[in-house]
Amino acid sequence: MVAEQGGARDLRAPVARQAARVLLFDAQGRILLLEGHDPAHLERHWWFTPGGGLEDGESHREAAIRELTEETGFEVLDADLIGPVWERLAVFDFMDTPYLQHEQFFVAHLGADAQAGEPAWAPSEVDTLDTTRWLTRAELASVAIEVFPQQLSELLDTVTPWDGVLRHLGEEHA
Repeated sequence: MVAEQGGARDLRAPVARQAARVLLFDAQGRILLLEGHDPAHLERHWWFTPGGGLEDGESHREAAIRELTEETGFEVLDADLIGPVWERLAVFDFMDTPYLQHEQFFVAHLGADAQAGEPAWAPSEVDTLDTTRWLTRAELASVAIEVFPQQLSELLDTVTPWDGVLRHLGEEHA
């Protein structure tokens, strides 16, 4: 893989990994996103869905539930997780390392009385996560920084409600 990084060409092989992400909606229909940044490129910030890499022997569903709890403090049961609804191949650089990440996205809805526990951010997340925020569709469509996946605001119509079709979003370069 040849990745562009600040005008330089990166010839290193990308880190290939599997990941799970969650589209978490509250009772008002807002979606929870995290804002993060790259410590190697402090000028770059973006919004993204909770989620992360699979641990050894873990399924995408198990990783989605675990990552959601770790990153947001919200706990959902396997039975409450819908999908996978989307999958994509994300190609990106983070902390000057190229990644090739196959992602599956799941949906979960919280009731009006849902309460978050304390997130359990890993040290790398403490260094890279800035905030979490519930966004309406209008707010999401008008954010000033990057959002991943890039077509998130348009894609929400495919999961609210979900028609049971797994959508392949293709390859996205960040």
